[in-house]
Amino acid sequence: MIHVRELTKTYSDLRRGQFVALEGLSFDAFPGEIYGLLGPNGAGKTTALRILSTVLRPSGGTATVNGYNVVTQPSGVRHNIGFVSTNTAVYDRMTAMEMVEYFGGLYGLRGGDLEQRIDSIFSRLKMNDIRDVLGGKMSTGMKQKVSIARALVHDPPVIIFDEATVGLDVLVARSLLTTISDLRDQGKCIVFSTHIMREVERLCDRIAIMHRGHILSEGSLPELREEHEEDDLEEIFFQLISRYDEQRKAS
Repeated sequence: MIHVRELTKTYSDLRRGQFVALEGLSFDAFPGEIYGLLGPNGAGKTTALRILSTVLRPSGGTATVNGYNVVTQPSGVRHNIGFVSTNTAVYDRMTAMEMVEYFGGLYGLRGGDLEQRIDSIFSRLKMNDIRDVLGGKMSTGMKQKVSIARALVHDPPVIIFDEATVGLDVLVARSLLTTISDLRDQGKCIVFSTHIMREVERLCDRIAIMHRGHILSEGSLPELREEHEEDDLEEIFFQLISRYDEQRKAS
């Protein structure tokens, strides 16, 4: 469903010269699973996901989403993907219904098909009580629900969540994680980016630990525990990052 091979992204920085955000990133994610990208801020998670969603162009390597190349077939990628982050805009002067309807129209949905799709999503996300609430009057949790509804309105097979629980209170974050789990059970391919260990442990089928544009280790939680002879994911995480940084300094 998602295939990433040797993906790189570099930026020119006046003070630092060439800055490498991604360096040879490779991974696969499949239908019916949640693939977690776990890493500290600056690890390259958001850069990778923005390339997958065609917002950024890679400097090298390849990535495909449901068979569509992110560089040569961006329109096909966008029709097969939904993207949710903490920075997804919600328009102050549009109601929840109007926003989801608008984005459904952008994906070519019309009339009864669009109405039926919106009714289904609003019921599933328990949004019927905010149908007519303006974006400017929504709580953070309401806005996040609208962001998810927008991402789901065209029923994409691939959904990306980029640090989607940041800033949410405990109840809203828990509800979001339950929604993501339900989407996995519907056969969606989900990429879930976070730096929160508990979310990864609870949610993800496979985990890639990222740091400085690299994947340092990958596998299911039991596989990671066995490989690194450590039960605590947080300890595995810090050991890998510390070891990588020490090796960089030594070289």
